Amino acid sequence: MSIKLHGLVAATHTPFDADGKLNLRVVEKQAEHLLRCGVRMAFIAGSTGESHSLTVEERLLLAQRWAEVVRGSDLRFVVHVGSNCLADARRLAAQAQDLGAVAIAALAPSYFKPKTLDTLVACCAEIAAAAPAVPFYFYDFPVLTGVQFSMPEFLTRAPERIPTLAGIKFTNADLMAYQKCLHAQDGRFDIPWGLDEYLLAALALGAAGGVGSSYNFAAPLYHRVIAAFQRGDLATARAEQFRSVQLIETLARYGYLGAAKALMGFLGVDVGPARLPNATLTAQQQTQLRADLEALGSFDWFRM
Repeated sequence: MSIKLHGLVAATHTPFDADGKLNLRVVEKQAEHLLRCGVRMAFIAGSTGESHSLTVEERLLLAQRWAEVVRGSDLRFVVHVGSNCLADARRLAAQAQDLGAVAIAALAPSYFKPKTLDTLVACCAEIAAAAPAVPFYFYDFPVLTGVQFSMPEFLTRAPERIPTLAGIKFTNADLMAYQKCLHAQDGRFDIPWGLDEYLLAALALGAAGGVGSSYNFAAPLYHRVIAAFQRGDLATARAEQFRSVQLIETLARYGYLGAAKALMGFLGVDVGPARLPNATLTAQQQTQLRADLEALGSFDWFRM
């Protein structure tokens, strides 16, 4: 259980064709692009991967394809297996273990929400037990799930029920709670940061890695944030981080997920449209988005 999600972990898009069906041929291009950009780990079928808009069979096929593509390469993969149906989550977790995933992660059930922290721990324990040889991360994303409990307290109560607990994918702007998680049980747990536009703040508090969607297309920018921080050049680190803010703000104006998928197409990795209820950009919007990104100078930011 020694895996650490350090450095940049790209939360990958699920590729669709024009009709909205899985387009698994694109996964090879996604993997090649990540490796070119210095990313060595992919987090598949998470929020960026539109997991809750996929059928279970689609998620199984997606994980299987990633396992095939990364085999023999320097790229490793984590599978998000969370679901509103715990039986589905267990099935996905068991497959991830069989495929050789380095870790699994799970969002909280978000329709019938756990009412107590102990209920959340029980849900995670059921999922993790289906993959007993694979590290488990709870994926804390209260803005999307509506499930909000103390993550420091989760790390106090969960280890007894979840022997494979490796840490938390912390997509939560509560920096005080984040610090407490980093220090829990003498720093035993791995707490990768999940908000790209706050990465520098998390690094200052002790983060060693992050899982994020913009690492798909802007990894070189974030490599520079990390490198500048590590050598003590805070002026450069702040300037690069502000570019991240400008980039994400620009994408968000169009609808972040649809715009991010369009940007991947601009870079030669066509991951197709977003699936409803997320919106896909029109041709006119894509033209305007490209112009906005060029005006920012963003395409220069993506170069190694």
